[in-house]
Amino acid sequence: MSLKNRDEHNRWRNKTVAFRVSPEEDKQIETYVRLSGLTKQDYITRRLTHRDIVVQGNPRVFKALRNQLADVLSELQRIKAGGEVNDELLDVIEMIADILGGLKGEDNNGE
Repeated sequence: MSLKNRDEHNRWRNKTVAFRVSPEEDKQIETYVRLSGLTKQDYITRRLTHRDIVVQGNPRVFKALRNQLADVLSELQRIKAGGEVNDELLDVIEMIADILGGLKGEDNNGE
């Protein structure tokens, strides 16, 4: 039996919510989850309830950022060679910029 999962108010999460997505949407959701450092459940719950997602800098997040930036670089090189820009790439770039801007602000506040 799995561990009981509780939210930040110590309420037991015992309801299942499921929905279908395309493979491309799944890939985009997985990217956002990796970059946020949250679990998929916490990320989706926060997005659906319009709560802010605060990314805490940790090694896992930095590794995800590094890997995602490498993917973005390869996509930009493909575009430079005559490819077309897709909306998902622009969304990922915007999210990375927001995360890095927040981490930069985190450093300035700590000084």
